Amino acid sequence: MKIYFMGICGTAMGNAALLAREAGHEVLGADTGVYPPMSTVLAEAGIALHEGYDPARLEKLAPDLVVIGNAMSRGNPEVEWLLDTRRLAFTSLPALLHESVLKLRRNIVVCGTHGKTTTTTLAAYLLRSAGRDPGFLIGGVPIDPPVGNHLGTLSDPFVIEGDEYDSAFFDKRSKFIHYAPHIAVLNNLEFDHADIFRDLADVQRTFSHLTRIVPRNGWVVMNADDDNLRALGPLPWTRVVRVGLGEQADARIVDFAEDADGASFRLLWRGQPWAEVRWALPGLYNARNAAMAATACALAISPDNPSAFPLESLAHFRGVKRRQEVLVRTPALTVIEDFGHHPTALAETLHSFRARFPGALLTAVFEPRSNTARTKTLQSGFMRALAQADEVYLGAVNRADKMKAEDRFDAEAVAQHLETQGVHAHWFADNAHLLEQLRGETLPPKGKPRVVVFFSNGSFDGIIAAYAKAARA
Repeated sequence: MKIYFMGICGTAMGNAALLAREAGHEVLGADTGVYPPMSTVLAEAGIALHEGYDPARLEKLAPDLVVIGNAMSRGNPEVEWLLDTRRLAFTSLPALLHESVLKLRRNIVVCGTHGKTTTTTLAAYLLRSAGRDPGFLIGGVPIDPPVGNHLGTLSDPFVIEGDEYDSAFFDKRSKFIHYAPHIAVLNNLEFDHADIFRDLADVQRTFSHLTRIVPRNGWVVMNADDDNLRALGPLPWTRVVRVGLGEQADARIVDFAEDADGASFRLLWRGQPWAEVRWALPGLYNARNAAMAATACALAISPDNPSAFPLESLAHFRGVKRRQEVLVRTPALTVIEDFGHHPTALAETLHSFRARFPGALLTAVFEPRSNTARTKTLQSGFMRALAQADEVYLGAVNRADKMKAEDRFDAEAVAQHLETQGVHAHWFADNAHLLEQLRGETLPPKGKPRVVVFFSNGSFDGIIAAYAKAARA
């Protein structure tokens, strides 16, 4: 079958395209403004990429199926041609995955406002390290395992990142509703995606819909410390296993500590020792990601004795690209890239870096890019989160011209507020000017050691790679 992916350079779409290629299909696709790392991975796999959307080209290519990414909307020329002519079959990415892969597998579906990509990657890594051949689909580009997608063996679990965002412009259900969970991992729950959810209760509603389709012989693995998840109430129709810091947790994290080289903690299973972990990833949030992934894998492989599932390989786990990824590290300057685009994610990462790099100047560079971050919806939360830095650079609001001024993230107001909190703050209407000033003020490094962390869930107009290159020079 010839399958054409619209929006192929999105991380989930790109990895799904690679999965389809592994399954033996002819794969091609289109996108606009492609950027690494996904564009690089696709090109290396020999998948044909087309720039932009062209109905005449699509008609000539004549694929058997068109997969419409959720970034596509009415008004896209190829979408309009598909609807006008009805010549080609089309579907959403989640529906494709359900029909072609997931309905045949025992699936571990990793969900939550934060940490989905890292936790999904960890689960795939742990299963592979334990000698299994899991399938997996990761919404990012992992370092371990070295690919973001794999069909695996039918008898082994399939691990997939369960996004609560909608499936397509014609299917407004959350993606994870399509994913047939045997084990649903609920990492955390906060209000996000204000473009499709009205409020926190609306987000909780879609998570509750997910729990309703977990079978009675499956499990819900839940963060025991998350108030918003606890508010989902009892789940009498399936088994629940809790992970957290308190004594009520089945899998409990104790003795957490971190330093410049990483973190350490112990994991208990119902009060008894399971594992002692020393690894490179920062932050209590990553320790929790590891505990959630470990618990899900243990229930999938050794449900009668979960603590028998081996975790020694965590010591060698190297993480995921763009998730606290260290790009440059010298005694004077550390440059880090992170995908963070929600106040809680920024706050947890900056808090961790304070502990990891004591005494260093902490410079946060933030691009208001996601559909929620570029609005005023979470602006006060970003103010609180960024106040943990010594210095803040606020990039241009993505697609600012598409919003009314009164609805748009107000970078100037955020910078002014941060100044009252003792933070040196700068805001820019153009990211090229941001890069110019950042380089001028921080390169070459001088004085106290400095940590520069970039937060963006997109390309940031290429300034992250440009700054890292200049820092290495």
